[in-house]
Amino acid sequence: MLELRLHGRGGQGTVVATKILAEALSSEGKFIQAFPEYGVERRGAPVKAFLRVSNDTVYERSKIYKPDHIIILDPTLIGFVDLTDGLKKGGWIIINTSKKPEKLGFNSEFNVATVPARAIAVKYHLGTESSPIVNTAILGGVIKILKLCEMKSLREAIKKEVPVKKEENVKAAEESYKRTKD
Repeated sequence: MLELRLHGRGGQGTVVATKILAEALSSEGKFIQAFPEYGVERRGAPVKAFLRVSNDTVYERSKIYKPDHIIILDPTLIGFVDLTDGLKKGGWIIINTSKKPEKLGFNSEFNVATVPARAIAVKYHLGTESSPIVNTAILGGVIKILKLCEMKSLREAIKKEVPVKKEENVKAAEESYKRTKD
């Protein structure tokens, strides 16, 4: 079983990103479990969501304490939240930033990939320039690095789960796939 933890802020689409990825994986025959951690839900507050992926039925029902990989939708959470808490050695940190992976200062026992999701979301007018919705823009990078599913499955999941600007969201995911750096 593969366990992922997503970190973002309210309004960036962290929970929806988890649903999209779960839908894409499920369409390829994987068993999934996706759920958010609820707290004070307000725009801008830190948000966590969890995703389990398996070839067999997932029975575990707790939040994920020792993720295989983490996905960070908001780089301002670095230093504000202990993002790598429990992250397994050798796990991937996939983060929304245009900085080079080696410039982020994460422990060398983790792999780091960067996705310029904010710039891509702004380019496709996903949200506003001051508050872009980066969820689909980061997912292309996630599937490129983790090889979880095919781009075709992600495209279809985006079209199914995203309520507006479906084509723009698909283009954002495709562009992030190409622009992700590890």
